[in-house]
Amino acid sequence: MTERDGESRIPVELAYGRTGLTIELPEDRTTVVAPTYQPASDDVPSLLRQALAKPVAGPPLREVVKPGQKIAVSLCDLTRPQPRELMVRALLAELEGISTKDDFTLLVATGTHRGNTDEELRIMLGDELVDTMRIVNHDARDDDSLKWMGTYGDGVPVWLNRIWAESDVKITTGFVEPHFFAGFSGGPKLVAPGLAGLDTVLTLHNAARIGSEKATWAVCEGNPVHDDVRAIASGTGVDFALDVVLNREQKVVAAFGGELLAMHGTTREVVRELSMVPVPQLYDVVVTTNSGFPLDQSVYQAVKGMTAAATVVKPGGLIICAAECSDGFPDHGSFREVLASESTPAELLTAISAREKTVPDQWQVQVLARVLAKARIGMHTTFLSDEELRTAHLFLVEDIAAAVDEELRRVGPEARVCVLPEGPQTIPYVSAVQS
Repeated sequence: MTERDGESRIPVELAYGRTGLTIELPEDRTTVVAPTYQPASDDVPSLLRQALAKPVAGPPLREVVKPGQKIAVSLCDLTRPQPRELMVRALLAELEGISTKDDFTLLVATGTHRGNTDEELRIMLGDELVDTMRIVNHDARDDDSLKWMGTYGDGVPVWLNRIWAESDVKITTGFVEPHFFAGFSGGPKLVAPGLAGLDTVLTLHNAARIGSEKATWAVCEGNPVHDDVRAIASGTGVDFALDVVLNREQKVVAAFGGELLAMHGTTREVVRELSMVPVPQLYDVVVTTNSGFPLDQSVYQAVKGMTAAATVVKPGGLIICAAECSDGFPDHGSFREVLASESTPAELLTAISAREKTVPDQWQVQVLARVLAKARIGMHTTFLSDEELRTAHLFLVEDIAAAVDEELRRVGPEARVCVLPEGPQTIPYVSAVQS
C-alpha cells in the first residue's frame, strides 16, 4: 500500500497478456470485484476421467462408443483457454481398448474465426498429438466441407461441418464461462456456431437476436441466441459432451460430462455461483480486462470485457479496458471495417438494425456500439495507437491509474471506481442502486 497526495492507494493486479499488469488506485474509492476463487484440481487427468465415467446424465463414454466407429471431437480455437491436450488425452485413455487415435478427428470449432496455424495447434495440443492425430480447422466459408442438416430453432438454416455430421460418434469439449450475448459458453456452442456454415452463423447473430434484452450474460432459456444454439445441437445430435470450469489462472477446478444439455446446465450453475457477484451501486469509472492471454488478443474479443463493465457503469461514465491486442482489431474478418463504417455509435446501431442481410462480425460491433451509447471507452493496449483506436470510437489510455484519478477529480469527491481484474470471468450486477 502506498500514498499519493495524502490518499492511501492499493495495488490491483490486472489480467493482461501473458504477464499481467499492476496498477495502484485510491483505497477508499475503489471496489475490486473478482470471481470466487477455487484452487485448481491437483489431479486433472483423474477429474476428467471421472467426468467421462460418471456423467451428469446419460451413459458413460465407454458405453457410447463401439470399436471401429469414427469419432469427431469438437475443440475451441486458440482464442479460448481450453485445456485441450488434457481433455483429448482423457478421451483417449478412457476409450483405450475400444478406439485408437486413427478413429478420431479433432475439429477446431473456429466459427467464423480464421483457422489455427501448425504452430498454434502445437501450443493448443502439444507436438505428440499434432503429429499423430488428424486435426482439421473448421472453415465456415468452404461450402464443400459443409452438409445441409435442415432448419432448426426459429427458422435457422443449418449447415454443419461434414466430417462432424457424418461421424459415428460426436463429442463436444469446451469450458463454460458467462457469455455476453449467448448466456454461457461451452456445451452446444461447440456445434453451432463453432462448426456451422457462414449462413447459419449469420442467422444466429442477426441484429434482432443480438438486440434482444435476453441476449445477455448468464441467460440461456428465453435468450433467442442460446435457444437456437440448443435447438441445433440437440436436433442434429451430440453423443457425449465434456466441459470444464476454470479459475483465474485458467486451471481446471471442475469437470462434467454426459448428455449435452443436462451436462451444460449443471456446469453453468457452478459457474454462475463462482462468477456472478453483487455490488451495491453503479460506478463512475469501471476498469476491466479481457482475462489476459489468450482472450485479450484483439479488440474484437475485448468487447466481452467492456460489456461486463457496462453492467455496473453509470450512464455517461468511463470504462477503461486493459487488453494487450497482439492481434490488433484484428485485420482479418469484417469487425474493423463495420466498426469504422459510421461516425457515431448511434449511427452504427441504426445501420445494423436496418440491414436486411447480416454482415460477418456485425454482432460484435452491435454489442460494442450499445456499450458506447452508455459510456466512453478507453483502452490500455500495447499494440494499437490512439489514432487507430479513434477510428473505432475508442481512445488510448497510456496510464490507467492517472486516467482514473483524472476522472474521479472531474466527477467530484463522491465518485467511485470499480475494477474487474479478470474481466468477463466476473459478471457484477447491482443488488441495490443507491440514490
